[in-house]
Amino acid sequence: MTAVVDYDAGNIRSVLHALDRAGAGDVVLSADPEVLTRADRVILPGVGDASVALRSLQASGLDSVILSLKQPVLGICVGMQLLCRHTDEGDVDTLGVFGTDVHRFVPAPGLKVPHMGWNAIEGLRGPLFKGIPEESAVYFVHSFYAGVCPDTVASCSHGTPFSAALAKDNFFGTQFHPEKSGAAGAAILKNFLAL
Repeated sequence: MTAVVDYDAGNIRSVLHALDRAGAGDVVLSADPEVLTRADRVILPGVGDASVALRSLQASGLDSVILSLKQPVLGICVGMQLLCRHTDEGDVDTLGVFGTDVHRFVPAPGLKVPHMGWNAIEGLRGPLFKGIPEESAVYFVHSFYAGVCPDTVASCSHGTPFSAALAKDNFFGTQFHPEKSGAAGAAILKNFLAL
């Protein structure tokens, strides 16, 4: 069973549809700690303000539940940012799984914020990217980014290099939206489902 964390973070329906297309089988949307702990794998989606999403997790106690999980966990977009150490969005400490902080892109001539659209990712490594060609294009929409660090398993650049994906132990994260990233995104989801 794959559990998707229900914490009012937005974009959950498109994640559920993508999991169905990827052949995930039994998928549940839940905020129940017992369900999340029992699941074979857990997905932490997210769109919007990371500090608001963090407060929602903390109010329900799901922040500590997520940190206690031993099965594969995938954070998507804001879900990945919540797994970092700190975010400038609301200036709050986040869950601290990945050894990097989240910063806002600085607008500049020719550099739009938010960063939105299809971009190639590089430096692909680890099980999420099994069979995924280097320079595959995936879909981003974000104003904040996680810096490159030893946990970076894919990178991209938008004025500055940033982590397109992170991995540490049983935790994984993608800044891009695999559910909106066509064939490459579907393959990445399938790789996660195979963990």
